[in-house]
Amino acid sequence: MSNKKMTVAQALVKFINNQYLSVDGEEWPFVNGIFTIFGHGNVLGLGQALEEDSGHLHVLQGRNEQGMGHAAIGFAKQNKRHRIYACTSSVGPGAANMVTAAATATANRIPVLFLPGDVFATRQPDPVLQQIEQFHDLSISTNDAFRAVSKYWDRITRPEQLMSAAINAFRVLTDPENTGAVTICLPQDVQAECYDYPEYFFRKRIWLLERTPPTVTMLENGLELILKSKHPLIICGGGVKYSAASKELQTFSEKFNIPIAETQAGKSAIIGSYHLNLGGIGTTGNLAANIIAKNCDLVIGIGTRYTDFTTGSKSLFQNENVKFLNINISNFDALKLDATMMRCDAKVGLTTLMKELEIHNYCSGYINEISDVKEKWKKELERLNSIKYEKSKFIPEVCGQLDHVIEEFVELTGSSLTQTQVIGIINEFLDETAIIVGASGSIPGDLQRMWCAKGENSYHMEYGYSCMGYEVNAALGVKLAVGKQREVYSMVGDGAYQMLHSELVTSIQENQKINIILFDNMAFGCINNLQMGNGMGSYGTEFRYRDDKTNSLTGKLQTIDYAMSAKGYGCETYSVRNVQELKNALESAKKSDVSTLIDIKVLPKTMTSGYESWWHAGVAHYTNNTKINSARTEMDKFLKNARKY
Repeated sequence: MSNKKMTVAQALVKFINNQYLSVDGEEWPFVNGIFTIFGHGNVLGLGQALEEDSGHLHVLQGRNEQGMGHAAIGFAKQNKRHRIYACTSSVGPGAANMVTAAATATANRIPVLFLPGDVFATRQPDPVLQQIEQFHDLSISTNDAFRAVSKYWDRITRPEQLMSAAINAFRVLTDPENTGAVTICLPQDVQAECYDYPEYFFRKRIWLLERTPPTVTMLENGLELILKSKHPLIICGGGVKYSAASKELQTFSEKFNIPIAETQAGKSAIIGSYHLNLGGIGTTGNLAANIIAKNCDLVIGIGTRYTDFTTGSKSLFQNENVKFLNINISNFDALKLDATMMRCDAKVGLTTLMKELEIHNYCSGYINEISDVKEKWKKELERLNSIKYEKSKFIPEVCGQLDHVIEEFVELTGSSLTQTQVIGIINEFLDETAIIVGASGSIPGDLQRMWCAKGENSYHMEYGYSCMGYEVNAALGVKLAVGKQREVYSMVGDGAYQMLHSELVTSIQENQKINIILFDNMAFGCINNLQMGNGMGSYGTEFRYRDDKTNSLTGKLQTIDYAMSAKGYGCETYSVRNVQELKNALESAKKSDVSTLIDIKVLPKTMTSGYESWWHAGVAHYTNNTKINSARTEMDKFLKNARKY
């Protein structure tokens, strides 16, 4: 048995290079590369190892630790969790920045390997630069913050610990049920220490992503539920994409005449034009899906974790006899809503159920209900796409009459574009290979309702954590996943763009073209809608100058030229104030060979809302504001019709 003398960092890099994933008989290197921001906590350890021999790893230079973490998530999500990037930072603020990205990965069940530097294991230089000292426990560092947001966490204080830690890290990264952020903390002195590692630690390891079938009992129970149902509804979650079960789901739906509703993660598993695809469901769902959901007698949840938006805070399904059948690889998700559980791979589960249902000649009891609700939504969608601003009689879609805000916006920007109008134009313009990326604000709701996906896996929405700042940075990760053949569009609000767009610069450095479509309504518009829709005034959510007389943020709207900002980075930029400028910008951006930014000024309060949905928000139980008291009364009324757990 031979050993190999290496530093901990060198051994880790060599180990990562030899990890492979096997899916349906095909195998490939699991870790595509590593995003880096070097500091004193990692540059002379992991940085030295990568400089000496990075193997096949693609090493990219990040600009912000959270941003590069989001790029890694975007890459893994678009690759159906079959390929990943690692991320490394120095100790201290660099590591703290990555905590948000780790939380985003775990909330969405997306595998990312985080390798933050850590304080000295010897404690000789304590407190080293950027070290936090906790007087009651000197073993604590910034990296302990990762514990709450990681699916696996470890700290390497001795070189030999790397072996068991690394193997367990990849056990979790490649586990479809338990995957998420994996954090291995690397004290900077330990990174540089040598150890005689056994050669077999570096052997090629092939991690099998196996398709777990349902048990006989699970299959029988699921079959019984479906056979008894007349009006079932499928909820297509992200697990359908990760299982590559799109074809099987559409075949299943077609054979048994069962409509499909989409979660944010599941949207584009099936193209939007499929006649049994109702579109988005729940709080940000559309009229068609939510009407069918209210009356269905069986919900077949496939690869969904049933967020409050998907279930309308558990109020959506109003049939008193409704049952739930959950097909999910995760035991935790499969048991939600007191469901009958089929704990299995989505593709295998659908295929197995299909064979049994064919034997029984099953067909749902729907006659004209599906086509009727789709026609209703088609007409409403046509109305949304055609909404135009007319000064004398314009009523915004949300929060009623707000002429003073609308008129101020038009006067400042010269734009009267509505958000629904802009989304309709973009949807019509983009081809079936284009991918849109989003995460936060009002845009995800509008897209879940209005966007008709033309191509499979062309809708990339992070809505498990709805993390502002994901949009632009993840677009780089998506681009790295799909290559130059497909255009990637980040759909982002002005607030989220301000929050974080660091890896836009990296996209230019790497010649990985992404397109930023920026919706500027001069506000955190989604939360402004929430507060005003529940009786509050517009308080601290519009982007306004401070009024010296009142000492409040009630002055004029703050105008920002985002196109000018992005031009300084090296982007091709476009400023849009009318429909023709939007069409010209989209056409020109498609021809560009560098990253682009389209700065669109869109009227406030022109997004979508409603459609038979509800969301449980924390409205004050008592106040002197009668409007808020009325909102609380309305909230309690809906809450009575919601499931308690």
